Amino acid sequence: MDYSIETTPLEELQCDCVIVGVYQDQQLSPSATVLNACTQGLIKNIVNRGDLSGKNGETALINFIPDSKIESILLVGLGENKPLSGKNYKKALVAAVNSLKKPQIKSVVCCLAECDVENRDRQWKSRHIIEVFSDAVYQFTHTKSDKETESKIEKIAIAATETERALAYAGLVQGKAVAEGTDLTKYLGDLPGNICTPTYLAEQAIELGKKYPSLTVKVLEEADMAALGMGAFLSVSRGSRQPAKLISLDYQCGEKNAKPIVLIGKGLTFDAGGISLKPAAGMEEMKYDMCGGATVLGVLLAAAQMQLPLNIIGLIPSSENMPDGDANKPGDIVTSMSGKTIEIINTDAEGRLLLCDALTYAEHYNPDVVIDIATLTGAVGVALGRITVGLLGNDDALCNDLLAAGEIANDSAWRLPLWEEYQEQLKSSFADMTNSGGRDAGTITAACFLGRFAEKFRWAHLDIAATAWRSGQIKGATGRPVSLLSQYLIGRAHSGS
Repeated sequence: MDYSIETTPLEELQCDCVIVGVYQDQQLSPSATVLNACTQGLIKNIVNRGDLSGKNGETALINFIPDSKIESILLVGLGENKPLSGKNYKKALVAAVNSLKKPQIKSVVCCLAECDVENRDRQWKSRHIIEVFSDAVYQFTHTKSDKETESKIEKIAIAATETERALAYAGLVQGKAVAEGTDLTKYLGDLPGNICTPTYLAEQAIELGKKYPSLTVKVLEEADMAALGMGAFLSVSRGSRQPAKLISLDYQCGEKNAKPIVLIGKGLTFDAGGISLKPAAGMEEMKYDMCGGATVLGVLLAAAQMQLPLNIIGLIPSSENMPDGDANKPGDIVTSMSGKTIEIINTDAEGRLLLCDALTYAEHYNPDVVIDIATLTGAVGVALGRITVGLLGNDDALCNDLLAAGEIANDSAWRLPLWEEYQEQLKSSFADMTNSGGRDAGTITAACFLGRFAEKFRWAHLDIAATAWRSGQIKGATGRPVSLLSQYLIGRAHSGS
């Protein structure tokens, strides 16, 4: 997709389609007012006859514009004529791009950045136009013989005046970086498990390192992990013919001695549940169990594109979880890199076994903060649905920063408690802990388990099991929470910390 800033006056513009806003009670946005004057009152006539009420998310496409270089105009309802909430602004953008997927429209100029949005500037609005449009037109065709996509849009320009150009361009740079990171995350998630193996994920990280000099990539093999004592991680991969990988990406653009931000992404490229085999129905979606790892790659791509002045470490423990004669068995006891022993109650609670050793490994970097991202528990969907990411952690300031970043990014998270009382569910008669606390508070007890390996640093955990992909007719990876984490890093870069 080609993104740009368009400063040509609307009266002189030439393109396939211009997007303008209409408020309720037949009130036109500034750009709609200009186009209405240029078209002998065409827009007002459309609105007056009731084709568009102005309700947020409504659209009406005008396909014929007499005596104009503009071939079509898309009217988008904005609701009441007052500053929009961030979510309503996104709703209007989503409605706009979805209306333009099927028509044969290649070039679009979007004027919706002129709308007032509560506590948001032109940079934020421009960034979100790109993120929303890019997300909507993404279509996975890699494993299809027919590569034809639904949308024909090739160029998206954001309308701005010369005085607004600098802020709009800054938003374009951020939006393009986040959008490309999100697309990479979605693409990797949508690939089937027979293509996207731990080795394939490692290869994608190496390719990123070749493309961006600020990224140094290292891949630890199973022998390396055995030497480090990663018994929990390696116990998961024993049932698979695919060798496990611990992928490390080192992004160094901050001050030389500044402590890094460590991102750890669960990279389970397929999860059959192991000996505790999952039901067959829906098991194909377990290719998405590596979306935490894909998120780390997407976020580091975005950081490298934006050249954020930070030090960031990305860690992706990657494996499969398969049933085999050598696989973990319920009742087995494994020893983690930290030396703590774990009784395997459920082999389908394997993600935490990868992550606990990665958390211990993160200590080597003397991190400022550690954030892990994982499709960890089905319980998070029961608790929060598919709307918001589950957040838990041992540091209030870090968790609050992530919550704030989610609000800005329109990629929300919700914090759950991490109280000592929940640790009781992890007691074992035979080891230091069990790997499962049972059905009650499953998301919380999973985080309690991880928290035992994160006691030496500030840590937060994002459970994305309900938000990393969609099921049903629109099945596919969402790319969340690339936008949230990118915003967190942008905030850190701007604060100088």
